[in-house]
Amino acid sequence: MGGTTASAETERDEAGPQEDLVLEARAVARFVRVAPRKARIVLDVIRGKPVGEALAILQFLPNRAAGLVSTLLRSAIANASHNYDLDPESLYVAYATADQGPVAKRIHPRARGQAFPILKRTSHLTIIVRVAEG
Repeated sequence: MGGTTASAETERDEAGPQEDLVLEARAVARFVRVAPRKARIVLDVIRGKPVGEALAILQFLPNRAAGLVSTLLRSAIANASHNYDLDPESLYVAYATADQGPVAKRIHPRARGQAFPILKRTSHLTIIVRVAEG
């Protein structure tokens, strides 16, 4: 799995400076050897769920991408608790995407000198966890 990065962002509503700050932590895995289309199926299941529930769901999904997403989600939770002192019990998956990475192109030799393409796709996975309000 690619490297992970962490960042926190604060947002203020334009209504006034008295608004609450929104803290979030991020984890990114780049150049992951799974097709983005297949990773999005897994990410759609966990988006918007509390992190405990999301980890439980990922544990029982049959997709290969579920293991990679589970590792990435654990990294985002660790970033939130270690870097920003956020309570892991109060986090939920606010943002989860799979963007396309570089595609490795191979050929599969076929009959009569033909060659069929094989596209080995990679993904850039991003998960942002945020503190649930309330």
